Amino acid sequence: MDREVIKADDIGAAASAKNRQLFASLYRDLRKLAESQLRRSHDASISPTTLLHEAYLGMSDREAVFPDRERFMGYAARVMRGLIIDFVRERRALKRGAGYQITELPSEVAVGAEAELARLSDALDELATRDPRLAEVVDLRYFCGFTFEDIAAQRGTSVRTVQRDWEKARVILFAGLNTADET
Repeated sequence: MDREVIKADDIGAAASAKNRQLFASLYRDLRKLAESQLRRSHDASISPTTLLHEAYLGMSDREAVFPDRERFMGYAARVMRGLIIDFVRERRALKRGAGYQITELPSEVAVGAEAELARLSDALDELATRDPRLAEVVDLRYFCGFTFEDIAAQRGTSVRTVQRDWEKARVILFAGLNTADET
């Protein structure tokens, strides 16, 4: 039994070491990813470096093994998205004084942006539970900025299949966001 525990620990340590190497070799690409994530979220006032390092800390404890660069980048994009949403929520929390913060935008617009970001995150999480393949295409396309060709090569499918998955995911997300408006 001790051997099984040792083997599991060895596998976890090897996975962590491999992920650290992958993170180091992809640092520039990950920093660009962090910059693009922050550009989409106008309300998050953290630096790309801080976001990237927070994502690293969140990913370093995982024992997940990523078979290729694209899956690692996709996972990093999801971690960064979650960190941005958490940061925006924290920043807006009343106990931090966000209710009294002076901004250039009317408060209804700022609160609406936070709510929109949270709704999008919830819709993506729901899509991931319904159809992980579609959620992966959204993460790789929208959050990582991969082309349809890149995604098709990574998944071993045709470009047209990826395009159909993208369209289907957009329809499902649009419908999910619209039903959330009605409630």
